[in-house]
Amino acid sequence: MGCGRVGSTLARNLEDRNHTVAVIDSDPGAFRRLGPSFNGAKVTGVGFDQGVLTKAGIKRADAFAAVSSGDNSNIIAARVARETFGIQAVVARIYDSGRAEVYQRLGITTVATVKWTADQVLRRLLPAGAEPDFRDPSGTIRLDQLRPPESWIGHRTVTFQQQTGSRIAWIDRLGEGVLPTRESVIQEGDILHLVMREENADAVYASFTGGPEED
Repeated sequence: MGCGRVGSTLARNLEDRNHTVAVIDSDPGAFRRLGPSFNGAKVTGVGFDQGVLTKAGIKRADAFAAVSSGDNSNIIAARVARETFGIQAVVARIYDSGRAEVYQRLGITTVATVKWTADQVLRRLLPAGAEPDFRDPSGTIRLDQLRPPESWIGHRTVTFQQQTGSRIAWIDRLGEGVLPTRESVIQEGDILHLVMREENADAVYASFTGGPEED
């Protein structure tokens, strides 16, 4: 639901991945954003109306995204898709981050666009570790992206994890993602994606910047 810049981009990306897509928007002129090559259904109407959803094929859908410009419309549509039609994979775009957290706890995956954009800018302005790349809805687990200091180069990832108390989810290395094994060694130029508990973040960063402990 929603054929703005986000909705039209999402629809084209899904179709490029060989998915069948139907797009709903109350403004028929919005469908021009899909371009002439789009083969999916274009349904004009209110996206939380059950009749409109049925016309768009929601009864045979595997997923539903509510990405219009209105928080209320997105939440209502997401709830109708989930509670009336039984769609499990439902995502709602929400501008109000406080409301997004509430609906997240109710089981509706939300994307708080303003907060996300602000967080992305903050991460590029503040020192490493000041803001994580991701924090789970409960605020317990965080994911940070860090370039290891020279003192850790050449050391095994297993040692790094044991001494810092973090877990390496993956490594960006020479433009590719690498999953670490027990034999992996940290190399120059690596970017580590670290998972840690929020309460342990200060200790993780102290160990990270302090370098490896000698055996």
